[in-house]
Amino acid sequence: MVILIDITINEEYKYKDYDYLIDVLKLGLKRLNIDNATFEITFCDNDFIQKINREYRHIDRVTDVISFAFEDNGKIMYNKIRLLGEIYISIPKMQEQAKAYGHSEKRELSFLAVHGMLHLLGYDHIQKEDEEVMFNLQELILNDANIPK
Repeated sequence: MVILIDITINEEYKYKDYDYLIDVLKLGLKRLNIDNATFEITFCDNDFIQKINREYRHIDRVTDVISFAFEDNGKIMYNKIRLLGEIYISIPKMQEQAKAYGHSEKRELSFLAVHGMLHLLGYDHIQKEDEEVMFNLQELILNDANIPK
């Protein structure tokens, strides 16, 4: 089993407390029986994610996480590895939410990364039933990783 996760740090915005994140995401992929897959996570600031949100979703506001799934039109493979897509996480928004929700930054960053990963895999929360499935799965993955609320 090969699981490749590439975490890219935006040169303009550095955040160093994420060593645990790859293990959390690998646990999630294992729970979902996904192997031979890769995706990228980019940490950014509020201005950058607002620009992406405006350009691609036509919503002109800061958000916490945005995912771009490459498999929307079928599985994309390269050397037998699935290319799942890209996730962007605003670190300042994550920190703001962690404080507002009374979570640790570790919990909030893990939640956002798992949330983004599930979107790459086709999960969404538009319909109430889909939201329940996705949010329950998020909690299972975070519990597997021993990251409580």
